[in-house]
Amino acid sequence: MALGAAAGGQVSSGSLSGQLLIAAPTIGDPRFSHTVILVLRQDDTGAFGIVLNRPIEQRSIESLLEAAGDHDQNVEGSLQVFAGGPVQPELGFVVHSLDYHRADTMTVEGEVAMTADKQILHDIGHHQGPKKALFAFGYAGWAPGQLEGEIARHDWFTTTGDPKLIFDGDRATLWDDAMARRTREL
Repeated sequence: MALGAAAGGQVSSGSLSGQLLIAAPTIGDPRFSHTVILVLRQDDTGAFGIVLNRPIEQRSIESLLEAAGDHDQNVEGSLQVFAGGPVQPELGFVVHSLDYHRADTMTVEGEVAMTADKQILHDIGHHQGPKKALFAFGYAGWAPGQLEGEIARHDWFTTTGDPKLIFDGDRATLWDDAMARRTREL
C-alpha cells in the first residue's frame, strides 16, 4: 500500500469541491449504488473524491503503516478504513479535520482536508494528528467532462460537505441522511 497524491489543475467557478455527491437511486453503475462521495477536487483535469459510506474494517495505525512499508511500534490507536472508490485501491488517503496541516495537505473549501503522506499516520498514532480522520483505500475519479455528463443524466444529487456528515454520520444511514439534506437536484 502507498499513500496517494492528487494533482490539481485549474478549479472552475462552478466547482463541486467540498460538496457531497449523493448517488441517485437510479444510478446505473453498481460500484456507486447508494454512495456518498466527498468531492476533493473538480477542475479542468477532471474530478476526484472519496466514498464516505463503504466501511471495510477497523485497523490499527501500526498495521496501516506496515502496509505502507513503514514501521513504528510506538504508535497507538486505530482508524476506520473505507473503500474510497474503485480507482487505484492500493493507494491510501486520510480525510481529516482542519486542525492538522502539512505542506502536502489539500484543504477542501475550508471545511475539511486530505493528506496522502504516511506521516499523518505517524502523527495520529502519536496523538499529534487531526481530531477527526478517516482512512480510505482508492478513490472515485472522473476524466474531464465525465462528472458533468453524469450530472446531466441526473445520476447525482449534491449537498454541502458538512463535517458532521463526513466524520460523525452513521455510515449505515449516511446515504439517507445526505439525501434528506440535498440542496439541489442536478
